[in-house]
Amino acid sequence: MEQLKWLAWAQQIQAISQTGLAYSKDVYDLERFEQLRALSIEIMREYVDVEVDQIRDLFASETGYATPKVDIRAVVFQDNKILMVKEKIDGAWALPGGWADIGLSPKEVVVKEVREESGYEVKAVRLLGVYDKKFHDHPPSPFYIYKFFILCELIGGKPQEGVETSEVGFFDEYHLPELSIDRNTEKQIKELFNFLRDPSRDVFCD
Repeated sequence: MEQLKWLAWAQQIQAISQTGLAYSKDVYDLERFEQLRALSIEIMREYVDVEVDQIRDLFASETGYATPKVDIRAVVFQDNKILMVKEKIDGAWALPGGWADIGLSPKEVVVKEVREESGYEVKAVRLLGVYDKKFHDHPPSPFYIYKFFILCELIGGKPQEGVETSEVGFFDEYHLPELSIDRNTEKQIKELFNFLRDPSRDVFCD
């Protein structure tokens, strides 16, 4: 899906302002970059269902050169079914995962997220795909996001809800629950099942 133009513009304005605030020394330039940041917040406020204070806090917390955020998702198969968790925030289902953490590798992040969100212990095996969120049917987001999908092997643990999750389950390709489409889409889940049928498939990358 082609990214909405207003979203792309707001993200680019935010990135320019953030980078300018990080590297500019001139007081007048800093003032202009603050104005650009305020403009990007106003654009987001018009189109995204998030309070303006939340948008401002999200943008204000980002410093330095602007780069995409990384969302890491675990792909865990058992008996031809895929592991999913029910998100408390929207009552819908997603692959276990979350934002990449400073100090942890992508494999370390995915193992931690599976444990915290589902109760299971896994071993990270290999990267299956890197998705640019703008090309897929996700709702608009203030951030520019890359999504990493990492195949994991189930090695222990038991199903247990987490701080952000209320249920844990395995689902087959043709009986998926209501999906948290901000985190994963039906098309993405079905594409991941192709790796179950053909483990030799090449890594997908937008």
